[in-house]
Amino acid sequence: MINSLLRPFMPFRYFMIALIALAFLGYTSFSLAVETEIKEAEPEKGLHRGRLLKDGDFVLELAIFETGVPPEFRVWTMNDGKPVKPEDVSLVVTLTRLGNMVDTINFKPQADFLRGDMEIYEPHSFVVTIKADHQGKKHQWQYDNFEGRTLIEPAVANAMEIQTEIAGEATLIETIESFGKLVPQPDAERKISARFEGEITKVHARLGQTVKAGDKLITVNSNESLKSFTINSPINGVVINKAANSGEQTGGRILMSIVDTSNLTAELSVFPTDRQRVTEGAEVTLRINGHAPPLSGRVKAIDAQLNANQARTLRVEIDNSANALSAGQFISGEIEVARYTVPLAVKRIGLQAFRDFTVVYAKVGDEYEVRMLELGREAGEWVEVLGGLNPGTEYVTENSFIIKADIEKSGASHDH
Repeated sequence: MINSLLRPFMPFRYFMIALIALAFLGYTSFSLAVETEIKEAEPEKGLHRGRLLKDGDFVLELAIFETGVPPEFRVWTMNDGKPVKPEDVSLVVTLTRLGNMVDTINFKPQADFLRGDMEIYEPHSFVVTIKADHQGKKHQWQYDNFEGRTLIEPAVANAMEIQTEIAGEATLIETIESFGKLVPQPDAERKISARFEGEITKVHARLGQTVKAGDKLITVNSNESLKSFTINSPINGVVINKAANSGEQTGGRILMSIVDTSNLTAELSVFPTDRQRVTEGAEVTLRINGHAPPLSGRVKAIDAQLNANQARTLRVEIDNSANALSAGQFISGEIEVARYTVPLAVKRIGLQAFRDFTVVYAKVGDEYEVRMLELGREAGEWVEVLGGLNPGTEYVTENSFIIKADIEKSGASHDH
């Protein structure tokens, strides 16, 4: 799912921003997992791969256990080198998360360890405070366990064009893509011929010329009355065919064709897998090379007969009163097939990969931290969020890759 959500390439503008950002951040930003010339030593681990905490002869091992269960804290204790019965220890652990949200975890004895009473939800990024009581003696420790977190000064964030929005309700619009071309409307063409046979004495309109209703097109000298009469344009339009030349006889043939281009029809192909989702009246966004912004319209008709490629043709009327479009132009269309409102969604552009998760970066003050997402439906620029993010969270949209790069540079670990 990650690959389908993340953009397959980075436009040149963003590529340049990334290069500048990496250079700028290298000098002006710092991670909360502070980078120094001498890397901080890995915390000492116990037999259960947990962090060892010592206070004199009293030793506590705190581990996040998640084999077959949601992540939870488990604790083993020793005193003077000997295991301590879990029921002899009173223990409370508090986790202070970004934004001063506090989780308080109490423990109960189980087998040879103490087991926490709540899930340690992602991200595992917090200040850990441990208070233990054994035989009337109190022990306390505190340490930072940050992951996926960084601090970027506002001036740097502004220079890097990092933008944020507030996560909340959004309307998702599902579309299917189709292709086709612009054509005149079926009743838009007029074929011009002479009412009376005669000699063409003058042709007033040339091929490709735009004419208005009432403009002179052809002058003919009648063979019967020997009087001249003029054929005028019956509509506004463009001359698309001219078969009349001075000195020729009208001969009962079509002398000229004019087509009204003030309205065009977009003919789009829809294949059987999508046909059942398309209905008459559906909104369509049309994109035409060389024409901006996109055009909008509605499906007016869907052909009952299949084309040779097994697709059906649907038609969308387009206003061309400005004469900016031409019949024959190739087009692409996004046809709306569903629209629904979800209580929580984020913009697709803000999504990044972090470990095995798809994430956004929440912003609290000048700090940024990952939020692991459970995602639902996706449509257009939006992706539904089912879990991992609270409504009202400020999160990074534009240039979120800069936050990811700074976090990866800092090497903030995932400490279990």
